[in-house]
Amino acid sequence: MLLKGSCHCGAVAFSVRSHTPYPYMRCYCSICIKTQGGGGFSINIMGEYNSLKVKGKTNLSIYRAHIKEGRKTVRSPGRRHFCKRCGSSRWLWDPRWPQWVYPFASAVDTPLPRPREVQHVFLNYASRWVEVPRRKSDRYFGEFPREAIVDWHRKRGLLK
Repeated sequence: MLLKGSCHCGAVAFSVRSHTPYPYMRCYCSICIKTQGGGGFSINIMGEYNSLKVKGKTNLSIYRAHIKEGRKTVRSPGRRHFCKRCGSSRWLWDPRWPQWVYPFASAVDTPLPRPREVQHVFLNYASRWVEVPRRKSDRYFGEFPREAIVDWHRKRGLLK
């Protein structure tokens, strides 16, 4: 499925091919909440990095969060791309998985399919004010689940 997206001010537009377009995972980690999650969570999906096309690259900037590794604070390898004009988050790219790019569902203009179930991840870090919906069909994780995005889609017969 070809996904097209843009920022709020229109300075950055992108397209990327995705076989895993269901926005099924809500992340409640402090990085996602602070950089992108107005509802107390963010949702990203997965695309093929080699298919990413960007218009307005000069308007992009990158943020690398500081994370704790044991007693040290280090820069995250993940690179969060955002529009430096309007501040809209676009996608995450991580050199540990260079073949993938993770656009934020909120950055995608293409109508996305609605998942029947949602995984709520990194709940150990959710802000106290966030009300996490409780549905029988959803799954809840204090940290990140072992199941990868592609595995979730494959298991449910949803690979596009």
